[in-house]
Amino acid sequence: MTFSAIFKLLPVATDRLRINTEIRAQELRVIGANGENLGVISLADALTAAKAAEQDLIEISPSATPPVAKIMDYGKFEYERSKKEKIAKAKVKVSETKEVQIKVGTGDNDMMLKAKKAAEWLAEGHRVRAELFLKGRYKSMDEEFLKTRLEKFVTRIPYAYKIAEPIAKSPKGFAGVIERDLIAQAKREKSLDKLETGSQEIKK
Repeated sequence: MTFSAIFKLLPVATDRLRINTEIRAQELRVIGANGENLGVISLADALTAAKAAEQDLIEISPSATPPVAKIMDYGKFEYERSKKEKIAKAKVKVSETKEVQIKVGTGDNDMMLKAKKAAEWLAEGHRVRAELFLKGRYKSMDEEFLKTRLEKFVTRIPYAYKIAEPIAKSPKGFAGVIERDLIAQAKREKSLDKLETGSQEIKK
């Protein structure tokens, strides 16, 4: 593994970093202004190298042994670090429990639209709470029939899932919660790819 690869794995502090004479460690592993490895040198030699390059000496990984410092412009370093943190935060999606509701009289077309929406939520990493909403005379219908109605809807969702909370009575009717099953979904997609490849070969 190259030094640059090792450097990427080092724990970089996320708070205010020590620079130049603020650094307390007397020995540092130093990365030069051009990314070269200057090895383990004294703080005095590192400061001299930074001054010669007209740059700052930044202690980027104080918890390493010895601490790691980099020679570069501090303003540029902070700008790049801030940009990376923003990108990382943008990639993190908060998982929520989304809700999809059907009724006893919901038609097949509406069922499929709701099932596709539920699949989108699962793909995004959200849980999905499927609910069969009951009112009036529907509340007195056979419970097994109602549970089966909701189960049939859930099986229409075109994304692999696992049961997080089994279907049971809820304040509005019946409800259950599912979450995505990435392993099962990967197998499903692989199987679909094989079918598609086979279909193309037959056409040829």
